[in-house]
Amino acid sequence: MVANRPYIVLSCGMSIDGYLNGPTEERLLLSNEADFDRVDGVRAESDAILVGAATVRRDNPRLLVRSPGRREQRIARGLPPSPIKVTVTTGAQLDACANFFTAGDVEKLVYCTRSAFADAQERLGKVATVVDGGEPVVDLRWMAADLYDRGVCRLMVEGGGRIHTQFLTAGLADELHLVVAPLFVGDSRAPRFVQDGQFPWTADRRARLAEVRQIGDVVLLRYALSSRFEDE
Repeated sequence: MVANRPYIVLSCGMSIDGYLNGPTEERLLLSNEADFDRVDGVRAESDAILVGAATVRRDNPRLLVRSPGRREQRIARGLPPSPIKVTVTTGAQLDACANFFTAGDVEKLVYCTRSAFADAQERLGKVATVVDGGEPVVDLRWMAADLYDRGVCRLMVEGGGRIHTQFLTAGLADELHLVVAPLFVGDSRAPRFVQDGQFPWTADRRARLAEVRQIGDVVLLRYALSSRFEDE
């Protein structure tokens, strides 16, 4: 399976106490401009960017490369200015007018469960390619192989917590970029970096810390999670 899937990078920013956001609908900015630029560089190096449906609904992200110079470099290499956008959904409760679908002239892929496929096709078929990802949940291993068949050799996963948990527990992540912001959320109603699950890395099998980098007032922790890890 490893040979037939993209190289997968998980990217996440969290508070000191492990939260991705605050407890309200208002988005909590955890990072700073220098780190946003670093993330933009990782996006520009990717063939596709994946977020969960909850992130599409809550954060309404554009998921585009921001830097004009990086967009021009991609175009010069024969690539679209921004990577393919990918999302995963169980119930297809997504708004076709969300930024995920309307921002940027790039391909959009929606992987949904078989039971939601007809509804997703009707709701989103005009703004994205809808793919039957299995039942009762989308099969991430199959999805990764399907993305590889579509030419995605490098996939960036930007969350949220449920998606990070699924990729990590399935052993599908090759590296993790974890940025820690110098603040506490202190509210268990807020979404966490990961949910409960059986993770491959335990007290007896620790993940390898490959890099620690201070970026202004945040810290980047870069973990090698597989033998495919690409050390810079």
